[in-house]
Amino acid sequence: MTYCVGVCLEKGLVFMSDTRTNAGVDNVFTFRKMFTWEVPGERVITLMTAGNLATTQAVVSLLNERMKAPEDRQPGILQAETMFQVAKMVGGLLRDTVQTQSEKGPESEATFSATIIVGGQIAGAEPRLFLIYPEGNFIEASDENPFFQIGEAKYGRPVLLRGYDPSISFEDAVKLLLLSFDSTLKANLSVGMPLDLLAYETDSLNITGQQRIEEDDPYFTGLSKSWGEVLNAAIRQLPPFSFASKDS
Repeated sequence: MTYCVGVCLEKGLVFMSDTRTNAGVDNVFTFRKMFTWEVPGERVITLMTAGNLATTQAVVSLLNERMKAPEDRQPGILQAETMFQVAKMVGGLLRDTVQTQSEKGPESEATFSATIIVGGQIAGAEPRLFLIYPEGNFIEASDENPFFQIGEAKYGRPVLLRGYDPSISFEDAVKLLLLSFDSTLKANLSVGMPLDLLAYETDSLNITGQQRIEEDDPYFTGLSKSWGEVLNAAIRQLPPFSFASKDS
């Protein structure tokens, strides 16, 4: 399984993904699910994937091949003039890849479906964030829907819904995402460390911060422990519950 999150803030965009891929408890691997293309001063584009690994790797490979293609072929995401065009291009490649593998691939119990989050900024336009479906269509983040999740989203969603604020700093946004991942990691073994993190500040047109958070990372370990202690303390401080009297 997978868990990836992309968040829109007033300051920019933040992305986080896990790296676990498994086909059963005895067949677990680590694969990167976050991919970034940067032309300093001109554009930064980040893509995260969830779903069938062969499908998502094929899409990323096709994106990279288009960048190396001669000028007389179809343009790639480094030639796209807007993030909308980038989303449309990724959506088309995802749709075609799913269809091709479903029709020509060997029979398998696994589905070839996949979903993708893509976001970034191209010079002259605002940062944008999109969620792309297997059919190739997509939606864009907005004030009403300021973040997207793909993969095993349900366990970490309540933390995001309660803690999200568009005005928070990158540092607090990363803290919020780590808590969302902490809840997911504890609830579902198919999501696993290490985690990939990227922050992008609006109009910088350069990656603001990027790192991999390993399983033994002292900050993440301490944050997880402190979060549990805070929750336990909050439960004890909330108004007490009392059972209704049998005579009432």
